[in-house]
Amino acid sequence: MDASVTWKQRLTFTATADSGFTLPLGAETGVGGDDDGFRPIELMAVSLAGCTAMDVISLLQKKRQDVTAFEVRVHAERASEHPKVITHAVIEYDVSGHNVDEAAVLRALELSAVKYCPAQAMLGHVFPIELKYRLFEAETGGPRLVKEGIYTPAPIPG
Repeated sequence: MDASVTWKQRLTFTATADSGFTLPLGAETGVGGDDDGFRPIELMAVSLAGCTAMDVISLLQKKRQDVTAFEVRVHAERASEHPKVITHAVIEYDVSGHNVDEAAVLRALELSAVKYCPAQAMLGHVFPIELKYRLFEAETGGPRLVKEGIYTPAPIPG
């Protein structure tokens, strides 16, 4: 896998990788940027959310779960001093659907955490990651929360 960033002006870059898609990178005006793109550290959280989201929804579809809406959020805490690394993260999974089986969701979270998601496997060696989930029953008046919990995967080997 290869990736590159090309400087445009001040602290504005365009990123690309093997897929050929581009992504704007920028910095806050307070540090000399134009506030015109993703901060590189934000992409760590986006990568983590996207990686596990793709795993989990794919696994739920294979288990024939009737998912009607799905969202994954990552809340990352950062050190206050430079280099302001991520020190802790919470991944929240919201799964809405009809009679979605909690056991299927837990198994999908487990497989993503310990087998399939390279971002989670790699970053889990660097800082602790908590997994929280909420299951909603899709109803005419809006989704109804039916279950929420915390999933604690076994430690990642290595």
